[in-house]
Parts: sequence; structure tokens; C-alpha cells
Amino acid sequence: MAPSFQLFLPQMRMSHEAIVERARAAEAVGFEGISFMDHLAPPLASEQDMWEAMHIAGWVLAHTTTLQVGHLVLCDAMRHPAVLARQVTSLDHASGGRFEVGIGWGSVPDELEVFGVSSTQARVRVSRLAESLEIMRALWTGEVVDHQGEHFALAGAQQRPVPTRPIPITIGGVGRRTLALVRRHADWWNVPVHELHRLDELRDQAGDARVSTQARVALLADESEREEVTATLRRRFGDNVMGTGALIGTVDQVADHLRAEQERGVERFCVWFTDFAPVATIERFGEVVAAVGT
Repeated sequence: MAPSFQLFLPQMRMSHEAIVERARAAEAVGFEGISFMDHLAPPLASEQDMWEAMHIAGWVLAHTTTLQVGHLVLCDAMRHPAVLARQVTSLDHASGGRFEVGIGWGSVPDELEVFGVSSTQARVRVSRLAESLEIMRALWTGEVVDHQGEHFALAGAQQRPVPTRPIPITIGGVGRRTLALVRRHADWWNVPVHELHRLDELRDQAGDARVSTQARVALLADESEREEVTATLRRRFGDNVMGTGALIGTVDQVADHLRAEQERGVERFCVWFTDFAPVATIERFGEVVAAVGT
């Protein structure tokens, strides 16, 4: 089976129009979906403009026709699960079943402290996420929910309508507690690219969840660009950018690399373009999508 491709597009430094233009370009060349980030301030770029995660997802759903839309990933601590459950159902119905939930317990604890949101303690945040997932999935049944937990209490809570389909859930990470949540709740297990070497070792701990990963890609027109592009990446992302899994190559080289990852069991690639995904780059990557899909 051919893998699916998602465009990972951090919603910063761009207007709504520019984001929609990129989403439509991705849709046209065969991307199955698009994912945004979820932060209260852009990581390592707090002076930059950025749009709110659920808002931009709804905006893109309204301006596309086939793309699945979600996040890598929503931060559980920023929303009450009953509020998020209602938001998800609303976007699901509005889009004809094209919204997915990618969720985690927060990758930037400092921002939670800066904005006074929840706890910075890992134990508390992963416990809250576990409870949130239980509550959301219960509310999506449309049945009355009574819940008394460490973080939330619901008494006779009910939400209608129910979603149009079982909402696909993505959870990323390789920690013991995170993998327990993947086994229990996730349709997709997003493996950090720097942990892909442990895929075979950890696969059984993810249960039935399918495997996805993020691919940071610098697409070359030809080999003559490699030195210049590599130097630009080091200026933009630091000298260790190559150690973080950046993939620099021509269409054929990138396609070969992704085929190899597919053979290892990766079924979805979330592509993050290092040049901020201009339309021309997305269109050229359509050649990779076509090549890997054959």
C-alpha cells in the first residue's frame, strides 16, 4: 500500500491567504492532509506572528475539499476536554469528516509557565492527557458521561451530535507512559524522526496504531544546490540540523529514502519543508508523492 503524505505547516510568518494557497497546492499534488502546530507563542521565535491552532484548522477546512486537517500536535493542557470534544465534533461535521486529532502533553513546558497554563510537571501533564482522552471519547458516543478523576469531574454530561465517524487520533512519542496512551487510544503513532532507529524495538508497545513520522525536507533541483542549501539550513536551524534528521536531496534521492522508511513500516510522512513550503516546492514534491506511491 502506498504511504500517505501530510504537509506540516507551522502557522507563523504567513497570512491566512498564504496558508490556504499552500494547502490547496498540497491538495492538488496528492497530499492527503495538512497539520499545524499548537502553541501560545512560536517556539524560539516569540516575536513572530502566529495564528491559533483550532481557528486555522477550521479556516483551511473551509477553503479545501479533500485534505484531512489536524495538528502535530494539540497541547492537551490548553483546553478542557469537553471544550475540545465539542470543537472537534463541530469541525468534523462542518468539513464532512475531514478533521483529525493529533494531541500530546506539551513539548514546551516553559510556555505553560509563562502563560499560567496547567503544570510544567511531566507526570501531571501525561496524567491529564490520559484523562482527557477518556472523557473526549466518552462524550463522542453521545451517551451521558459521569466522570470523577484526578483532573476533571463530569456529572451527567452529554454532547450531541456525535461525530460523523470515529475521530482518528494521533499521539506521538516513545516514552513508556506515552506508548501506553498510544496502545489504548491512537490510530496513528507518530515516531520522532530521531527515534526511528528504535522502531522495530518499540513497535509492539504501540499496539494496533499505524506508524507515522515527520520528515524535515530540503528538496534540491539538482546536486549543484546541496552545498548552498546545507549552509542555509545551518544558519536557519543551527549546526546540528543534520543530526535532527533533515533530509536533503533531489526528488529521486528523497523518494528512495522514503521508500526505505516505508519498508520499515512507516505508513504516513508528515513533510516539513525547510524553505517554509512555497508553492513551487510543494508542486515539485508532487513528483516524490507520485514516485513513492508507485
